[in-house]
Amino acid sequence: MIDGVVNVVDNYARKMSTTAEVYVFAPDYGKIENIDEFPYKIIRTKSIKIPKLDYRISFPVFDAFFEKNIKRIRFDIIHVHSPFAVGNYGIHYAKKNNIPLIATLHSQYKKDFIEHSKNKFISDIAISELMRRLNKCDRLIAVNEEVAKVFHEYGANRMPVVIRNATDLLPLEDETLTNNLREKYQIQYEQKVLLYVGRLDKIKNIDFLIDSLIILKKKEFKFKMIFIGSGPYEVFMKKKISANNLHDDTIFTGRIINRLELSAYYKLSDLFLFPSLYDTSSLVQVEAASQHTPTLFLEKAITASTINDGVNGYISNDSPFTYAETIIDIFNDTNRYEQICDNAFKDLYLTWDLIVSELKVHYQDLIENNPE
Repeated sequence: MIDGVVNVVDNYARKMSTTAEVYVFAPDYGKIENIDEFPYKIIRTKSIKIPKLDYRISFPVFDAFFEKNIKRIRFDIIHVHSPFAVGNYGIHYAKKNNIPLIATLHSQYKKDFIEHSKNKFISDIAISELMRRLNKCDRLIAVNEEVAKVFHEYGANRMPVVIRNATDLLPLEDETLTNNLREKYQIQYEQKVLLYVGRLDKIKNIDFLIDSLIILKKKEFKFKMIFIGSGPYEVFMKKKISANNLHDDTIFTGRIINRLELSAYYKLSDLFLFPSLYDTSSLVQVEAASQHTPTLFLEKAITASTINDGVNGYISNDSPFTYAETIIDIFNDTNRYEQICDNAFKDLYLTWDLIVSELKVHYQDLIENNPE
């Protein structure tokens, strides 16, 4: 599974494992070769795949092997990244055994609940139960100030602490990889390279993005759109792109796991497009900034809360026509565009070393002040 939360947990664990014994508890994925080759320890629990989704439902309370593994470890702290099956087990275990407990708030859960239940009453009940669990934590962490406010509105009994997301990508200096990509896809230098990286899921507002591309095509704006990722919406996307004669202007790469290769795509791109109103603090916008590539967001997007429009990124009105017009306008002022590229790197690029050092301060504080 590759998504933002998985990426955060992986990077936290990698950095922490250089000075501590780190365990990550996660769903099983069947017999996959080399699945657990990580610098930290992984303990898996029984799970089943959710139909039509990449995610799995875990059953830690019905997994004797999982429980046995937990009980043999003396934890100094437990950090929860999801309040559902495995996370809820962690919350219960920490409270029962007087272990300091911290949780990071990654998602706008209410939007998830409404999307899947189509019922506000059910969603409100689900949020109430979720916050009952999270309020048992000794400290809550939000990925930006807007997410902190959202969870306070959900019912958090204290304002969450803010620790931003980062990236493991390094600025790519060698142009060879980007030149190879330009040649591979026969991208002309007059074409602007537009990029999306993430799950190909309707909730990411991908229909809006394709509608904007249709308008760009009608305005005879020369571009090459690259979609990196996979997901349940991919087949529909390709049909819509084909139906609107965008197939020659669009590239689907599938998932890219190699981080150096991914860096080259960000470096190749002139603009990162991220019209999601669902995401809270997407890692991909930090990844883009690592290669001096600015992002175009939509207004009212929580993930755009670190952006100063026209300074270190761009924000458009929530209209495909305006979004397309903004893309064209961005490239009409070369000097301003280049300054914004530099500012995106200076203002938004953060490394996991810096963020994990900040996180360790919270760990130490909770451990040292935990009453035995």
